[in-house]
Amino acid sequence: MRAVVIDGYGGPEVLRLAEVAEPVAGPGQVRVKVRTAGVNPVDVKQRTGFFAAVAQARFPLRLGNEYAGTVDQVGAGVADFAVGDAVFGSATGQCYAESVVVDAADVVSKPEALGWDAAGGLPAVGQTAYTALEQIGGIGRGETLLVHAAAGGVGTVAVQIARLRGATVIGTASEANHDYLRSLGAVPVAYGPGLLDRVRALAPGGVDAALDAVGGDATAVSLALVADRRRVGTTIDAAAAQEHGFLRVGGRTTPGLRQLAEWCRAGDLVLPSITGYPLDQVAAAHRQVEAGHTRGKVVLRVG
Repeated sequence: MRAVVIDGYGGPEVLRLAEVAEPVAGPGQVRVKVRTAGVNPVDVKQRTGFFAAVAQARFPLRLGNEYAGTVDQVGAGVADFAVGDAVFGSATGQCYAESVVVDAADVVSKPEALGWDAAGGLPAVGQTAYTALEQIGGIGRGETLLVHAAAGGVGTVAVQIARLRGATVIGTASEANHDYLRSLGAVPVAYGPGLLDRVRALAPGGVDAALDAVGGDATAVSLALVADRRRVGTTIDAAAAQEHGFLRVGGRTTPGLRQLAEWCRAGDLVLPSITGYPLDQVAAAHRQVEAGHTRGKVVLRVG
């Protein structure tokens, strides 16, 4: 089967298609023919060697952490899925490929209302947003949440979850993405110099919680606006979290993905902006994500 690999760290040009052995589902596992796979900032970091100091890689190295597709092989002991079922989920470092093998316990049925592009782009960012909001104490009716990089993948989902729970959401984004944030129910503000003053104009008493998916100057703004540092979370800047005493948040839970699927079935959660690339244009997909300012999600269309 075809899969994207890298033979060493570097720019998008190191990404290449290779023929690799098709995996086989073992006991308790299913094999999924991948239709779409999400492209995320963490994939870019892995490609560039950002994690090299803490995780030694074996090359050729495969990439990709979220997928959607159809089950085409069922391992022994699996009763919840059958060949032909449409599913989606997360699988670390293997989803830029025509097939993935995953534990059946980590697979979720794809809602019919969720198209293939959206399904491939939701699992990792959706679970990250869901878990992050729980880790900063949840967010509820009457509260105000500040989301940095609100037009990105994690931000798009976090905004909608908070709105479903009755919160007011202030979202930072470039001016070009302000109408997009309004469509999700957020109050947009432009990032850059003066951000703290712009948010204070909307929330003079500060905000109840803040979620950062961009890092950098967002940290200082969050800490200035939230009284309780246990309600400030970052998905990206672990060093700053440790230094300043707030939370490094995120992670994936299958129950969280099931809840996201239920919201999708009800029409309460959407990924309204998706850019798709064929698998052989993976370098272009990485360039878009690496450039920043991506609205919604970027996905690879595999099969």
